[in-house]
Amino acid sequence: MSTMDRSSPTRTARWRLGLVAAAVAAVGAATLTAWVNAPTASAAVGAGTYTLKNAGSGLCLTVPNASTASGVQLQQAACGSQRWVLSEVGGGFRITPAGSGLCVGVQDGSTSAGKAIQQQSCTGAAGQTWALTASGSNYRVVNVNADKCMNTKDNSTSAGAGVQINSCDSAATKQWTLTPADGGSTTTSTTSTTRTTTTTTTTSQQPGGGDGSGPWPTATGSVKLTDTMNVGSYFNGGLKSYYGIGDGGQGESQDPMFVVADGGTIENVIIDAPAGDGIHCEGSCTIRNVWWNDVGEDAATFKSPSSSARYLVDGGGAKSASDKVFQHNGAGTVTIRNFQTNGVGKLYRACGNCATSYQRHVVMDGVTVRSTKVLAGINTNWGDTARFSRITVYGSASICDKYKGVPKGSEPTKIGSGADGVNCFYSSSDITYK
Repeated sequence: MSTMDRSSPTRTARWRLGLVAAAVAAVGAATLTAWVNAPTASAAVGAGTYTLKNAGSGLCLTVPNASTASGVQLQQAACGSQRWVLSEVGGGFRITPAGSGLCVGVQDGSTSAGKAIQQQSCTGAAGQTWALTASGSNYRVVNVNADKCMNTKDNSTSAGAGVQINSCDSAATKQWTLTPADGGSTTTSTTSTTRTTTTTTTTSQQPGGGDGSGPWPTATGSVKLTDTMNVGSYFNGGLKSYYGIGDGGQGESQDPMFVVADGGTIENVIIDAPAGDGIHCEGSCTIRNVWWNDVGEDAATFKSPSSSARYLVDGGGAKSASDKVFQHNGAGTVTIRNFQTNGVGKLYRACGNCATSYQRHVVMDGVTVRSTKVLAGINTNWGDTARFSRITVYGSASICDKYKGVPKGSEPTKIGSGADGVNCFYSSSDITYK
């Protein structure tokens, strides 16, 4: 299978960031400066799974009776198995109950104090976006649309009290302690670009295991797709198995299963054969906790022409890809963390003969590979780079193969492999062989 590019069947408008910006602009400027623009929790808390404990009551945010129904108001209750997944989106975070396909939002998208905070069908609306502002060791959970804080009704400290939005102040019940679900620590790194500032956070545990070697999930159901699904800015598959596009092989020119808009997120999906050309990211995107039981043409293709594009593959894994898993046709940086493979050719390939020659970068952290020939293939003549840390290899594998990229219609030539401190960055301590 070649490394040639393919055009997408659709182009999704870049509306989400504009929607969030418009919603934020609508609130009072003074309040916005005081709260939403305060130091955010993304400086210390990032995407991952957490418990949220109310600082005033010591009780945890919960969905009453573990309901899976949309429209149910959240409550505080004795802490136990409650888990909340934070996903990075433009303007803040999306919050979802672990194992649920629903999002935390404000009733009717209201901006009024006292409105209930509910679990709802995910729409990507600003009313389902939350900013985290630091307050000592705690955080205020601020609804971006309303510019109001997550609070208990009447500042109650009693179990069963409903959770709602209220004006932000120093009340303890308007502050929450966020603890990684495994009790571990969270570290962050921040990268600035000419277009935006992107915070990439590595938690000690991610879906599929903290080092990419966790168990393979079992599907909760199955869905057959007959056409490519445009998921827009957000899709939560509820860990169902999706299949039905393409011929079940790894030949070229198959349609993708999913198309994700610039800035979008797809998560909690299992992809089975026939899997077509997997996932197409039109721009910066997040692919979280996605599992390929049988990779088709490619598992995912990254397509933005912007050098500031950032693609994050967070958790998950891929099996049965005789050629490659991730195809990087556009520009920018792909980060693959806490991921695992079994029975693949290359985990990542920077296109060596696409119609447009870009400089491309890949970062791998916490990746575990079995029966895998190559982790990354890059084009050194175009200035590509690959960086590796916390890599576990069962058996043997080439870590970084170097190619000379060529114009479309020709085949790139392999010119070497191994760390060199110029294009391939790793040391012996970064790689563990088993």
